[in-house]
Amino acid sequence: MLKPVKIQVRFADCDMMGHVNNAVYLSYFEQARLFYFEQLVGKEWDYQKQGTLLVKNEVVYLKPVFLHDSPEISIHLIEIGEKSFTFGYKVSVNGEIRTTGASKLVCFDFRTNSSVKVFPEFIEAFNKLDQ
Repeated sequence: MLKPVKIQVRFADCDMMGHVNNAVYLSYFEQARLFYFEQLVGKEWDYQKQGTLLVKNEVVYLKPVFLHDSPEISIHLIEIGEKSFTFGYKVSVNGEIRTTGASKLVCFDFRTNSSVKVFPEFIEAFNKLDQ
């Protein structure tokens, strides 16, 4: 299991109500994905050859996150298909879940401009995630 990603809430992330704007959570999810991918497959991964395309996002807002909160995002594997996989997210502040979400990604070879089967390295790496 990997440690959750710590997010620093920026002033620009917040709306007039003083909480993180709904659209910003997708950026937080992306930041968490990049952190986790780096931990799982390394910094030298060739995303041009063995890349991913984001095809779907879902966000469930349970409670707001505010400017001075210190949210952490954990990622878990929801599903692996033939060419795609789905990550789930939990955004927590002091152990309390504030937001959940999911992203479906398709494995893609940008050199051939085509979707491909989930990379064996991903399947092996995803075993390090909670199910």
